[in-house]
Amino acid sequence: MSSGPPDGLLMVDATTPAVLVLPGPVARDEVPGLCDDVRARLAATGAGVVVCDIGGLGPPGLTTVDILARLELAARRAGGRIRLRNPHPGLRGLLDLVGLRFESEGQTEEREPAGGVQEAVEPGDPPL
Repeated sequence: MSSGPPDGLLMVDATTPAVLVLPGPVARDEVPGLCDDVRARLAATGAGVVVCDIGGLGPPGLTTVDILARLELAARRAGGRIRLRNPHPGLRGLLDLVGLRFESEGQTEEREPAGGVQEAVEPGDPPL
């Protein structure tokens, strides 16, 4: 037995970001459409973050940096931001070189200790 879709509005979890997959090389004329996609996903979810899966883009270059900068600008103007998923290992260095910072999935935020790290206690330290 099957049932149809529920009546009324679908519930969207505002804490779960939408995902935009960039499966391969992106042409310059495709970027405005991708920016529209980012804005639409932010509006639809209300999460404030769109995860961009960029694993399919291949080795990073300045074209990749330009695309990511434009997507981030579109997200910021819509009141959100993008988070990178599956970035190429060399991308972080290239982004640092041009002065851009992006949050990546699985990356600890600044001022936040990495999970599972415990501080060592030295003999003779006073108890807390």
